[in-house]
Amino acid sequence: MFWLIVKSLLSGVLVGIVSETAKRSAAFGALIASLPIVSVLGMLWLWHDTRDADRLADHAEATFWYVLPSLPMFLILPALLRRGMGFWPSLGIGCAITIALYFAMTVFGPKLGLRLPI
Repeated sequence: MFWLIVKSLLSGVLVGIVSETAKRSAAFGALIASLPIVSVLGMLWLWHDTRDADRLADHAEATFWYVLPSLPMFLILPALLRRGMGFWPSLGIGCAITIALYFAMTVFGPKLGLRLPI
């Protein structure tokens, strides 16, 4: 239970740092957000909890492939906002497209030879 609290607090602090930094500099906030901090923390927690190299390797590889379908959201959201659409509808559309692309990745990825362990 202690590690769950530590993990949660550290993760929350990182999100807070990104949002506070972005208030001052959108580009610097984006740079921090784009760093694979969450992925690295996830790998650290996974290693700490399991010491399982195969599981960690599967996690890292799957993370790479699952990042790809999330990338279009970072182009769709600003495009919709700049065309005058409100924040919530733009975010909703971006998230919906991301979910659809994640689904497509899970369905078609293995058919294309991608190893996406579940």
